[in-house]
Amino acid sequence: MNIQIFGVKKCFDTQKAERYFKERKIKYQYVDLERYGLSKGEFESVKRAVGLKELINIGAKEYKALGMQNLGTGNVAEEVLFKNPKLLKTPIVRNGRQAAVGFKPEVWGEWE
Repeated sequence: MNIQIFGVKKCFDTQKAERYFKERKIKYQYVDLERYGLSKGEFESVKRAVGLKELINIGAKEYKALGMQNLGTGNVAEEVLFKNPKLLKTPIVRNGRQAAVGFKPEVWGEWE
């Protein structure tokens, strides 16, 4: 397995995801979204796996500030989401082309 966890250190679900993989002695790479964000390729891969709507954190402060509720899930919304990683739900966990958003141990267990 080639696990990547994209998250924010202050996010409780990101911390739980890290703990999940540590407890099972599964190596993973942690990527701080606030510092590094997602590359265009990573973003496209995750979007294909889970869908754009699943990536949007409607509870984020930036969601209303940027008017995301009016953008829907088209190309403009995709571009705004890509340029503003604080709008992403966390954690985003990738295993190659597979991905899951949020704390989803039932999905990760199928990858093992």
